[in-house]
Amino acid sequence: SMPEVEDIISSDNLMVRQESAVFESVIRWVSHSPAERQRDTHALLSKIRLATMDLECLNAVMRNELVQQDGASGRIVARATYLHRCILLKERGFTGINHPLSRPRLPPAILLAIGGWNDGLPTNAIEAYNVRAERWITVENMERPRAFHGSVFLDGFVYCIGGFDRVECFNSVRRFNPTTHIWMAVSPMHYRRSCVSVSVLNGLIFAMGGSDGQRSLNTAEYYCPETNQWHLIASMHERRSDASCTTFQGKIYICGGFNGDDFLPSAEFYTPETNHWTLIHPMSSPRSGVGVIAFADRVYAVGGFDGTERLHSAEAYNPQTNTWVAASPVLTPRSNFGLEVIEDKLIVVGGFDGSSSTSNAEFYSTTTNRWTNVCSMDVSRRALSCCVISGLTNMETYAYPREPLEEEEEEETV
Repeated sequence: SMPEVEDIISSDNLMVRQESAVFESVIRWVSHSPAERQRDTHALLSKIRLATMDLECLNAVMRNELVQQDGASGRIVARATYLHRCILLKERGFTGINHPLSRPRLPPAILLAIGGWNDGLPTNAIEAYNVRAERWITVENMERPRAFHGSVFLDGFVYCIGGFDRVECFNSVRRFNPTTHIWMAVSPMHYRRSCVSVSVLNGLIFAMGGSDGQRSLNTAEYYCPETNQWHLIASMHERRSDASCTTFQGKIYICGGFNGDDFLPSAEFYTPETNHWTLIHPMSSPRSGVGVIAFADRVYAVGGFDGTERLHSAEAYNPQTNTWVAASPVLTPRSNFGLEVIEDKLIVVGGFDGSSSTSNAEFYSTTTNRWTNVCSMDVSRRALSCCVISGLTNMETYAYPREPLEEEEEEETV
């Protein structure tokens, strides 16, 4: 029925990747019984977040036959186009967050930027990035500042692993419940690890390399949440602090880092079935403070420090050919930054650009094959760690603050 359709498409919790899918569904519903439903077209259009579409989609909506036949529908689409322009130009600070035509729906996932190094001190700040609203908000503080740590999201919990607070390197692990906002300690690692590399594989958390404050490490271990125990695994071929790792096709790839003497171009992967590390073809450049992530069926290595300068460059590894290929360079050279994938986009956050910590963030899309600047964090920091959270019952807590939707009036101005 019409009220049921309205309730569905007006909900912030409606999970759609593109708002154009909502418009197409409405058109199909109206077209199924046009004699009875066409008069409701404009009422339904007013519930769609039209202004969150790109201009190409909005133009296609305006050209739709049902919209063309109804003056009220045409005015709604024109209004949405105006609001879209206001958001792009940030006219008078307009965000569109509380307008019925431009309010982004709640995202299925949120990026967290956790801790890091700011103005010569570790920070305990946690910021959340809503990719739909393209906004950051400060949502939480860690109990204790830490930098050069790792973080992962597993089974509804955020784990902060190892790190450094300017006094000591940690072997401690803190677990955060994003639903109850409660922190608690879990079993510590066997080794103190600052500049640690962490990843999740088969429901286990792996921590590799890092520095214990005296030397770079080649040791590695995994944590089992069910038993609250850490277990040592085979050591890596190289000592690696300030490396980065990712899980890809059932293996853990770790790349770059610093061994105490040299900045490393080498990389290797871990096979859990055999408890064995295998060296792969080295990267084109040494990369310490690098970001490594599985994306678009490749292992990407982005930025870092080669011993001389912070890097713009990125490269992608193909396991089938054991080769690295140059990828699109980031806009801002950086090391010790956060790197994650959210909604099919690769996003880099913060880091050190060679002169100072930065709050800058940018994302890469395979569609355009280029990096684009997005909204910066509130806190400039390097040596932060990022993870993506999802499946929460209180996702709105981590989305951009939103008030009840405004009532739309045709003559309303922004």
